[in-house]
Amino acid sequence: MDEPDQIHLRDYLIEAEIGAFQSERGHRQRLRFNLTADLADAVDAAGDDVDRILSYDVLTDAVATALADARFNLLETLAEKIAAEVLAHPAAACVRVSVEKLDRIPGALGVTLLRRRGRVDPVQAAPAPVVLFHGAPMPPPTGAVIVVPDAPGLPLPAGGNARRIALLALDQAAWALGGQLGLDVADSRTELDWAVKEGRPILWAPSRMAADVPDLAAEPVQLALWLAERMAASRLDLALPAGAAMPEVTSEIPLNRVGG
Repeated sequence: MDEPDQIHLRDYLIEAEIGAFQSERGHRQRLRFNLTADLADAVDAAGDDVDRILSYDVLTDAVATALADARFNLLETLAEKIAAEVLAHPAAACVRVSVEKLDRIPGALGVTLLRRRGRVDPVQAAPAPVVLFHGAPMPPPTGAVIVVPDAPGLPLPAGGNARRIALLALDQAAWALGGQLGLDVADSRTELDWAVKEGRPILWAPSRMAADVPDLAAEPVQLALWLAERMAASRLDLALPAGAAMPEVTSEIPLNRVGG
């Protein structure tokens, strides 16, 4: 029987606060992560389809999500959480997780876990968020709401990659709106998932996630709909100016007009 195909993350260094001793509280220390995941299917069976393979981002995102979830006393608990995050992906069959502290002694102190699908507690699904297209003034939202900014309405530079320029303009609009509403800005799925899990509203800067998605227009409402579908949102709220018509879109996500 052939050995399973694997992907790995090696010598991944992050500073974080962790540890059960009082001397470790309030102080960040270096952690080294090594992850190796066995794939459920061979790579050559994926048909060169990026959505059917286990992305390397799954490994780095598992580390980031676990560290954002809580402050851990034990490396074992952190490693278990990382393993559960990786195995939540259907393309992962097994994962080996090694976590080491590098600042406690002149060497490394650590733990290694091997977990297979079905042998760890499943990751609890985050609540379904609301995606809000912010196309008209309104009060700051509350709860698990992902806010998508409207286009800034400024002239864009001519020439070059017009779509990428438009997406970057939306990123700028997100940061500007974040300052007005007092909200943080996220540009990755990991940050969005964390905010939803924490029940916090957050603004989305779309260029990082949307730039390489084919046939996705750099149009704010279309981006909001795409994000709502990807995040399995409970609905898409559209804050539109008074008198503005509802956009004609087709989606299984319920659309709801707010304000105006």
